[in-house]
Amino acid sequence: MGETATVLEFDDLVAPRLTDVQRQILDHTESRVVDLDMDRMLAEAVEQAGVDDLDEADGVLARVGAYVAAIEADDGLTQLIRGTLRSRVVRLLRNRLSLTGFIKRYPEVEAIEIDRPIIVVGMPRSGTTHLVNLLAADTRRRALPYWESREPMPLPGQGPDTFGIDPRYTAAKGEHEAMMVSAPHTAALHDRLPEAIEEECELQDLDFSAYVLEWHARVPGWRDFYLGLDQTRHYAYTKKVLQALTFLRGPRTWVLKSPQHSEQLGPLMATFPDATVAFTHRDPVAVIQSAVTMMAYSDRLRRRTIDPQWLIDYWTDRVHRLLSACVRDRELVPADRSVDVGFHHLNGHELELLDDLYARAGVELTPPVVKAFRAYLDGNPRGKHGQVRYDLRAHFGVTPEEIRSRFDFYFDRFDVKPEVR
Repeated sequence: MGETATVLEFDDLVAPRLTDVQRQILDHTESRVVDLDMDRMLAEAVEQAGVDDLDEADGVLARVGAYVAAIEADDGLTQLIRGTLRSRVVRLLRNRLSLTGFIKRYPEVEAIEIDRPIIVVGMPRSGTTHLVNLLAADTRRRALPYWESREPMPLPGQGPDTFGIDPRYTAAKGEHEAMMVSAPHTAALHDRLPEAIEEECELQDLDFSAYVLEWHARVPGWRDFYLGLDQTRHYAYTKKVLQALTFLRGPRTWVLKSPQHSEQLGPLMATFPDATVAFTHRDPVAVIQSAVTMMAYSDRLRRRTIDPQWLIDYWTDRVHRLLSACVRDRELVPADRSVDVGFHHLNGHELELLDDLYARAGVELTPPVVKAFRAYLDGNPRGKHGQVRYDLRAHFGVTPEEIRSRFDFYFDRFDVKPEVR
């Protein structure tokens, strides 16, 4: 008999009772105003990277400016999250600088083939994380662990320590441990263990062209700016990052995933025309209630006040946009190289899915790989880090039916079953 999963039920989600640790963190950080001056951030990144070529030919500085302006426009952020976002901008700039310098030294990087990737596409909380981590158990494939996603390019002279551990992993582990102290329920909502497989939207953000900033702040201006970009060239930049990572540490056959791909299927397939794609589908109500609950919990440290109405309105609209684009463009992905998987069918039927997916990808599903898949499934049951009891009505003042009524088009197109009543 396995252990019973811990059930997490929030009674202070939108009016939080802060822990002593959380109060101490906010008291300490609110005493200093965080400066988001672009010139200073770029100068810091140049000093850390040891190179000064940002590869500006495509106007990246204008995109950095829009990124920073969107953060500045959100006047409800705590200084804690402003500091976090400032560090993020410097880190992205530093890694972009390092990548540009790396490719100058090794121009053969751009000739590397990214061979027949398997790409997982679906909404957050629809089974994408489970599926991509499962696929990564096949060691013939390259995947992107969280520690590498946040620091894809090692700094000059940076290498494993005396125990053979990459310092980027050590830094990510320390970050995770600090998060577990400051926000201990994060593991049940969306854990980010350093070794867990991450979305490549972190790599896309090196080009300041991804949707991921929307998860960190209220940035409708950035959403509109991002949606107006020609994503074909930005997906080509993401491929360049993957080529560099392949050069550093193969193999060249990747497993990828990002919710953003749902509204960028044209650029995705133009960049990876031989990809096999697994679409995951889930009741949008379940997706939205999970997303806004996670955001509201995070906001106790990120924002001065929590606005549940804003969260439910914004993310209902955002998921609607993502799924509308997916329905519109689904046929851009060839039927013989793609599968659609309902969330209700995923859990407990993974090996059947993988058998079909590998056949469509033209890849042999060998006994050692099946054994690795079974080992991953046995070690990672659903709810391993606890289960959350959601309550849309109590926390966000909306019924499941009100949200679901906006998504008839999605239920009509895919095998999706209502979950939340």
